[in-house]
Amino acid sequence: MSEAQGLSTHDNEPHQQDTAQRLNWLRAGVLGANDGIVSVAAIVVGVAGATTSTGPILTAGMAGLVGGAISMALGEYVSVSSQSDSQRDLIAKERRELAEQPDEELAELASMYQAKGLSPATAALVAEELTAGDALAAHLAIELNINEDDVVSPWHAAIASAVAFTLGAILPLAAILLPPEGWRVPVTFLAVLIALGATGWLGARIGGGSRTRAAWRVVIGGALALAATYAIGNLLGASGLVGG
Repeated sequence: MSEAQGLSTHDNEPHQQDTAQRLNWLRAGVLGANDGIVSVAAIVVGVAGATTSTGPILTAGMAGLVGGAISMALGEYVSVSSQSDSQRDLIAKERRELAEQPDEELAELASMYQAKGLSPATAALVAEELTAGDALAAHLAIELNINEDDVVSPWHAAIASAVAFTLGAILPLAAILLPPEGWRVPVTFLAVLIALGATGWLGARIGGGSRTRAAWRVVIGGALALAATYAIGNLLGASGLVGG
């Protein structure tokens, strides 16, 4: 029974890994959207505190959106490139070891299955059959918990990050530009804080943390950012340094 359970657990690991990867991507998307909301909202509210003219607000908001999306994409590309390079190096190292010392690698694979609860005879049989099928895949799965076909793509990560940031940034842009002039800042505050509460709650739900605490954390942080930039914009507008 223990041997069957050990094999069953191993068979389920790829599905669990795929699910975890999808959840990580979803959580990263939520955080990217959250960054877009806060960053662009702080910019447009700050400008709106200094001037009521639509042109400067739109210009600043679009600059923040484009610059932020590119920055997020670049940061994600660099980070994921390092991760994918590391994965490829590990795969190349494992492939080289299998070519240079196949017997030692076979014995290592068998010992790993034995450590999972299989008897020495069964572990040796499993190792031999997996090696005959795809030795590299067998070693990568049990030693490194990776799949040769699942090496992360830095381009995919960069594009996803830029898209998430852009989608988040659209909300404060629309909230500051669509309402009548006197309602722009209050509507933007309300829309942004509601959206931040939702993204904080969703991010915590995906990550398994406290949803209420996470929602309040991002709402309070976002409110402080908006209040600070609006106050600075107001001060600059009142000082005459920028046109009203």
